[in-house]
Amino acid sequence: MPIPLVNSIASWFLKKRFHQMELFLKYPNEVQHELLHVLLETAKNTEFGRNYDFGSIRNYETFKERVPIRSYEDYEPMIERSRLGENNIFWPTSIKWFAKSSGTTSAKSKFIPVSQESLEDCHFAAGKDLLCMYLNNNEDSQLFTGKSLRLGGSKELYKENGTSFGDLSAIIIDNMPFWADFSSTPSSEISLMSDWEFKMKAIVNETIQENVTSLAGVPSWMLVLLNEVLETTGKNHLFEIWSNLEVYFHGGVNFDPYIDQYTKILPKDSFKYYEIYNASEGFFAIQDHNDSSELLLMLDYGIFYEFIPMSTYGNDDEKVISLSEVEVGKNYAVIITTNAGLWRYKIGDTVRFTSVNPYRIKVSGRTKHHINVFGEELIIENTEEALRKTAKATNSEIVDYTVAPIFMKGKEKGAHEWMIEFKKLPQDIEAFKLILDQNLQNVNSDYEAKRYNSTTLNMLELREARKDLFYDWLKMKDKLGGQHKIPRLSNTRIYIEELLALNEVNSLSS
Repeated sequence: MPIPLVNSIASWFLKKRFHQMELFLKYPNEVQHELLHVLLETAKNTEFGRNYDFGSIRNYETFKERVPIRSYEDYEPMIERSRLGENNIFWPTSIKWFAKSSGTTSAKSKFIPVSQESLEDCHFAAGKDLLCMYLNNNEDSQLFTGKSLRLGGSKELYKENGTSFGDLSAIIIDNMPFWADFSSTPSSEISLMSDWEFKMKAIVNETIQENVTSLAGVPSWMLVLLNEVLETTGKNHLFEIWSNLEVYFHGGVNFDPYIDQYTKILPKDSFKYYEIYNASEGFFAIQDHNDSSELLLMLDYGIFYEFIPMSTYGNDDEKVISLSEVEVGKNYAVIITTNAGLWRYKIGDTVRFTSVNPYRIKVSGRTKHHINVFGEELIIENTEEALRKTAKATNSEIVDYTVAPIFMKGKEKGAHEWMIEFKKLPQDIEAFKLILDQNLQNVNSDYEAKRYNSTTLNMLELREARKDLFYDWLKMKDKLGGQHKIPRLSNTRIYIEELLALNEVNSLSS
């Protein structure tokens, strides 16, 4: 099909979709409350709905008072029953798929329900919206002249008791229409391979023969793949392999620590980066403008949003608010109610609103991934901004990192211990430490107060990680590929002690 015709068809769909989007852009809170009503009405005859008498809930306040907030652990017994094939527990239609998500805070796997409604009205709808927004902003795009290189999870779909579980990306690929395979690479057969390292070689061998026009995947693992492509081909940058490459759709981790490495292997000012915010539980937000650092919160994907200000999170005075009550610049934990039967569910992410008209966000971190041992309230957004500025100032490049507290002993003050794997070392590691510490103070006033005259916190300590340390740590835990990522910040020393011990061992991949 000629590209102008493809773009014309896409433009037609785009205009049709924009009329729908105008509703939640103009009337966001009304759309959200109507959505809540639909979810309650749909599930009122489920076991969960009868327990909380959904049929009598008429407004958000009653919903908030009656239905408790839940974590995965609270949901697990119901999910296990659903995985065994029992229906109508928390959602009326049968749940056929469960997205397996181990996360980084526990070795225990989570199995997130994925309903037909969430697959079609959330995940697939978001994929279409992403393409429509990109084409709307780039009318000369040649996206459909080639294929999208998609990098999904490395787990197969396993059948169990009539239900299936696997990485969300595997579920999506397995359920895509047959024609979608023609516009993507690698093939579904390779995409669903379970051995990550074998799969990487297979992806490289297949994709270097294709006309790749876009990339899609988690930045950390995509970078591993793209470096493998360059090493295999002996080329200096990716445009020598895929001359029509024009955009990278990314999500899953903060892109800031990786941007310099990407611009080196994608050296074109015209190349585009589009960020998305999705998880096993749903697809939440999309970058809808070129060169934007903000994401538009999508309000009509079957997800009702609530938020907990991080200033009250986990406290006795914890406060839960609706979308209409959020404020620009504040950090919130995200609570969702979904069309897969998750009711007032903690997803573990934190976001910061950059606008409330329309509602735009930036993902700021994880509720469990922060350090507040000494009252410093350090979040991932702080560390990644400070690290990016420090790397730029010292002409260094970073592969991965993690930070943990050094606890006070007797009269000895506390500190933060950083484990960093460098791709390019700074000339002066001590200067790197000083600049990093100052940048942290510049972006976090609480950290600055604790560091003032070393009142509470001493200067940070820095450990240089050997090559492939973080890769080997994930491999040891069977967490290569997919959405698996390094825990950046922790209030404990569990992760860093494991990494310190492994740092003395020769690389597992050598």
